[in-house]
Amino acid sequence: MQTEKILIIGANGNIGKKMLLRLKDYSVRALVRSEHAMHKLKAFVGQQQLSKLEIVQCDYSDLDQMSVAMNGCNYVVQLVGVIKESRDNSFYAVHEKTTNVLCQVLASHKVRRVLYLSLLGSDEAAKNACLASRGRAEKMLLQASSEVLIVRIPMVLGDGDYAVQALRQQAFKRFSFSFRAASLEQPIYAGDVLQAVTVDIERCFNGIQSTQGIVELAGPESLSRVHLRQRATQVLGGCGKTLSVPLVIGYLVAGLLQRVMANPPMTYAMLGVLNHDDNIDPTPAVEALGIKLTSLDEMLEKTLVL
Repeated sequence: MQTEKILIIGANGNIGKKMLLRLKDYSVRALVRSEHAMHKLKAFVGQQQLSKLEIVQCDYSDLDQMSVAMNGCNYVVQLVGVIKESRDNSFYAVHEKTTNVLCQVLASHKVRRVLYLSLLGSDEAAKNACLASRGRAEKMLLQASSEVLIVRIPMVLGDGDYAVQALRQQAFKRFSFSFRAASLEQPIYAGDVLQAVTVDIERCFNGIQSTQGIVELAGPESLSRVHLRQRATQVLGGCGKTLSVPLVIGYLVAGLLQRVMANPPMTYAMLGVLNHDDNIDPTPAVEALGIKLTSLDEMLEKTLVL
């Protein structure tokens, strides 16, 4: 294990930071795209005293920079992705262009395995622009020279995550609003996602054969957004109620914002992703990945109660 090195692309998000903590006993090179992200991650690393971590600022779409960053790495975790694009940050640039470069770099490096965290609903034939872009990126990776595991996941609940903060706030509002509150959610605990990644890394480094291709992983319960908020409210002892707003209104607002703003807070594609109905059987993925799922009640207790 001492000679192995893990490359994490896009390590400055919530999942990325949690992963760095989980992999503290491994030699890890963490890639970030901007100088601002690098400074923030260095501050986080300093607080956590992660001695085996190397932070590198890198343009993920630059072949030469990515090739240098890949040197000496045996396992790659790809975390780069967005659900909201802007005029300066398109789905194509974030998902497909960077994946194309990654695949080219993999062809000239001895990387054993790549794990890509994608989204439930990703499909190159999807009508939603984000999910279609993710699907095209997945297809590229599946044709790469290294072993590839793509794990599609839904809403993730973990300490400090936006979804957790939103649930906590809504629990104590008398009324909160949601576009299409009947939309099905199947949240998964962040710790379960990290467990899946860690188990796969351990299998790879110990020469144990593991699943390849695409697996769809989600939490043990699928329920409507309004019922998820009710469960969260019960855990926190709040009294908030959720009122559903027709999704068409959201699309009208998003369309207006996209016309007048370079970086709107809400877009068509973003609403489509957030309102995708997540309702899968996670058993095949759980068995293939060798993990156990945290119950919804337990994940709400762990993440919501301060």
